Amino acid sequence: MSHPASDPRTVLPPGIVNLADHETHAATHLEPGAWAYFNGAAADEITLAANRHAWDRMGLLPRVLRPLASGHTRVELLGRTLAHPILLAPMAYQRMAHPDGELGAAYAAAALGAGMVLSTQASTRLEVVANAIRDDVGRGPLWFQLYLQHDRDFTRELVERAERAGYEALVLTVDAPCHGARDRERRAGFRLPTGITAVNLLGMLPAPEVPLAPGQSALFDGLLHHAPTWADVQWLQSITRLPVLLKGVLHPDDAREATNLGVAGIIVSNHGGRTLDTTPATATQLPHVVEAVRAVSAAMPVLVDGGIRRGTDVLKAMALGASAVLVGRPAVHGLANAGAAGVAHVLRLLRDELEIAMALTGCATLADASPALLVPR
Repeated sequence: MSHPASDPRTVLPPGIVNLADHETHAATHLEPGAWAYFNGAAADEITLAANRHAWDRMGLLPRVLRPLASGHTRVELLGRTLAHPILLAPMAYQRMAHPDGELGAAYAAAALGAGMVLSTQASTRLEVVANAIRDDVGRGPLWFQLYLQHDRDFTRELVERAERAGYEALVLTVDAPCHGARDRERRAGFRLPTGITAVNLLGMLPAPEVPLAPGQSALFDGLLHHAPTWADVQWLQSITRLPVLLKGVLHPDDAREATNLGVAGIIVSNHGGRTLDTTPATATQLPHVVEAVRAVSAAMPVLVDGGIRRGTDVLKAMALGASAVLVGRPAVHGLANAGAAGVAHVLRLLRDELEIAMALTGCATLADASPALLVPR
């Protein structure tokens, strides 16, 4: 597998032994605006902190003298066997972190057998990413994240492009009908650098302006006229042959609604704390969503993201009923530090730590992980 060597940051800096180290080093590479964009969240960033703390509040109860030989981290997901349950979450504008951007992340994911979800707002064309790794027999699943655009014809064309390029599923983000109040970005005066844009959205017509009367809200009387609803989920399902997963579900009632609509999967997510501050941590809501889904479907996968920084977090998520996990910011930190090699190192660390945690809790496979592993701290 070739690597696109377009930046001197292709060798991992010394002294990085965990994901926290990656974050510390990445802060020295990223411009202040890019750092605020990638690492910031909404308002007081309470949810951002809560996502991390929720995993820390759970302890793992060791088991001893259990048979562990021939154990593995494999899982089944949407008809595929994955080497491990770790996927790269969709993250926009990755070329702000490193010139190789999404392409470097894709090479790393393929090399480590990880799934990748490409953002609608990627700074690399979706066809370029797919062509780079589509034929790699060892890669994980390749999914395309979608925001439903105001222009339904453009959305249809985008879906058709993803299908032709070889993406295997669509991940519809449903928790961001508007941006959050991102104070850190505003303080930093964040603007996209010259030459970086959402290339997959080029050519889309601007949303028609909604005339506002005095006293009307630009949000409720303007932007939200184009916000998607459950009917739009059904429309998306009707125009694609790809499975559709919903990302951004926290409420059990929404999980039940999605399951009744026959979506292919649910991703428990609060958008990394970037939309509504003070929402519950994803680790807190995961078991409630799993319970709601299992009441309707025993087979539908439930994934989770938000605050995962250790292999122990991955095991805790699986013990709570997750089918797999997604990581976002750590991958961008690795990308900033060493391009594809940095992302690969992040994934390798998580998998190695997951195996260690499994061995020390007596789990030969992830099917052995259950809530009985977890204790409050």
